[in-house]
Amino acid sequence: MMANVIIRKMELSDVNQVLEVERVSFATPWTTDIFYQELIDNKHAHYFVLELDGTVAGYIGIWIVLDDAQITNIAVMPDYRGHKLGEKLFGYTVQYALEMGVKRLSLEVRQSNIPAQKLYGKFGFVPGGIRKNYYTDNQEDAIVMWVNLI
Repeated sequence: MMANVIIRKMELSDVNQVLEVERVSFATPWTTDIFYQELIDNKHAHYFVLELDGTVAGYIGIWIVLDDAQITNIAVMPDYRGHKLGEKLFGYTVQYALEMGVKRLSLEVRQSNIPAQKLYGKFGFVPGGIRKNYYTDNQEDAIVMWVNLI
């Protein structure tokens, strides 16, 4: 399955495939407009896709402001989960952040999303706080996780 894995910068032409990943991954998926705004107007945004045999199987976004960064979202198509593709994508992005001079990296994760928390823990992320009622679909709390990269 992993013969032709490519991770590259997301392009506008990827948005339709990324929207499909969003739709099947999140209760409140981002819209076309949000992705276009991120890719065109947000100078802090960096997005990457993971392509498997020419198909977008996952994506990740990160905002970098000076030496701080935040993972905005990461998702892998359900059919491709369980093959460490999310880990590969996440690791690529952490390495990219290091190369960009990022010292601190953070993210929010659903309190109920134990697999994601375990993944982030593999990269040294630790819980740093709670955002109460963070998720609008069900008012679930978010755990803020962070890591010092340097």
